[in-house]
Amino acid sequence: MAALIKGIKLAAQISNRNPAILYTSVRHHGWNKDYKPGKFPESDKDREAAAKKYGLTTAEYQPYPDDGLGYGDYPKLPDVPVEARDPYYPYDFPELKRNLHDTLHAETDFWSEDRFGSAEPLRYEMKTYWLAFLGVMTGCFAVYYWLENYKMFRPVLAKQYPHEGKSHYTFDKK
Repeated sequence: MAALIKGIKLAAQISNRNPAILYTSVRHHGWNKDYKPGKFPESDKDREAAAKKYGLTTAEYQPYPDDGLGYGDYPKLPDVPVEARDPYYPYDFPELKRNLHDTLHAETDFWSEDRFGSAEPLRYEMKTYWLAFLGVMTGCFAVYYWLENYKMFRPVLAKQYPHEGKSHYTFDKK
């Protein structure tokens, strides 16, 4: 009982200093039921309801296949990186290139702007890149095997002393 009273006193002190903290902690207490996708749509009526829920038309709405991964009725959006979006469009959140009620991709962390994107087409065909890579690697290996018999070493002669057999600069006591 004493712990409950102490907790209420602490909440009162916090709410007197900054009421927004208490409101936020109560309002955003954890998982929201609206974040979880619904069941996989079985009928056309379910598909229409899911499309409306995610702000898509029924022609645009295509759910992920029901393969047990748990995506439910979440729409399968095209794999388009954020960097491919128009940079001059007046977005609600320009740093994310996103508007307020845009449906997020299921793997939105993979397609964000700080990740690798494939927005621009390749300059050359992929065959050209592979030929360049294999040509450079073949050249490196050919030079390596061609020069394998010619070992490199540091050309250093043996120490030369003025009188053979006599020790120089030793720290031995005489």
